[in-house]
Amino acid sequence: MSIRERLSGNEASSVAMKQINPDVVAAFPITPSTEIPQYFSTFVANGAVDTEFVAVESEHSAMSACIGAEAAGARAMTATSANGLSLMWEMIYIASSLRLPIVMSLVNRAVSGPLNIHNDHSDAMGVRDAGWIMMFSENNQEAYDNLLMAHRIAEHKDVQLPLMVCQDGFITSHSIENIMLEEDDEVKKFVGKYTPEHYLLNKNEPIAVGPLDLQGYLFEHKAQQAEAMKNAKQVILDVAKDFKDWTGREYGLFEEYKLEDAEIAIVCVNSTAGTTKFVVDKLRTQGIKAGLLKIRVYRPFPTTEIAKALAHVKAVAVLDKSDSLNAAGGAIFTDVTSSMYVNNIHVPTVNYVYGIGGRDTKSDDIESVFKDLSEIAKTGDIGNPYRYLGLRN
Repeated sequence: MSIRERLSGNEASSVAMKQINPDVVAAFPITPSTEIPQYFSTFVANGAVDTEFVAVESEHSAMSACIGAEAAGARAMTATSANGLSLMWEMIYIASSLRLPIVMSLVNRAVSGPLNIHNDHSDAMGVRDAGWIMMFSENNQEAYDNLLMAHRIAEHKDVQLPLMVCQDGFITSHSIENIMLEEDDEVKKFVGKYTPEHYLLNKNEPIAVGPLDLQGYLFEHKAQQAEAMKNAKQVILDVAKDFKDWTGREYGLFEEYKLEDAEIAIVCVNSTAGTTKFVVDKLRTQGIKAGLLKIRVYRPFPTTEIAKALAHVKAVAVLDKSDSLNAAGGAIFTDVTSSMYVNNIHVPTVNYVYGIGGRDTKSDDIESVFKDLSEIAKTGDIGNPYRYLGLRN
């Protein structure tokens, strides 16, 4: 039976980690994810878990320790944000190339510089092509649920890739919300035990991990990673179905909120979806057919599915909480428009970069986007597709 509780996003993530009871957690504190290993360390200290907690000297070392643990045959987890993820950069790629299903809680924050500790998505978008499965969380419940599903996805024999669960720094990580927790024993039953086929401590199969990989093999190994990422899409859906059967909470690759008959729609990730839902409800009372497509799974990117879901609308706005600094919009915009183009679906689409460095994004801001979309739907004129939302002149 589910347990009603009130927790912040960081607390919810740490409770999920406690219930999973991984073999190893290695972490170094960085705002705003610091509380996750901090809370988890108390679970270690009071004997609630038998995890080996490794307090390392840097985030590079944290990911290195997780890589060593997974390669040895242990289930490993960590948490970080922003500059901490940047310091892991080398090891982030190594973790995915070695096909190690590490699970990381990434509490999204602006990457320096200048120094800013508040929320945007520049950290996650900076590693979007590093070979990690990426899942985004609108609220504390979703952050908790995503972590419960993460190991079953990452460790699946057809996947074997690391996975990061993202949530918005401070906005959800430090905000307390009502949440439904599952029983510890039920979580352990759902997640299951980690039984890798190949690992360093298997005395019956001596192996090397991380050998030199030159012209003769690296191409093929990267193609195998790409194939595993493709496989992850169906595994994510299968695990989500089992999760729904267990908890009653339903998840897909993305969420369609009043999108079925929408004429104008916004695409976004994480907590902005909650604000957008509020605005959609308001506009619906005024007879405006607004809708939302909230991306939950960003890697693998659900190209065909998103294109199909948006095919009937008259205008789309993609919101990016980071800028690719390429003079051609943000990362999510690029992925969405590419998906629609290759599926021969042509809907007027504009991009709004917003919320950089924690700039507040209010319902009035989202409403102004829908107002712009209404005009585009009438005229078909996109104008400048690369826009800013909430930028001071």
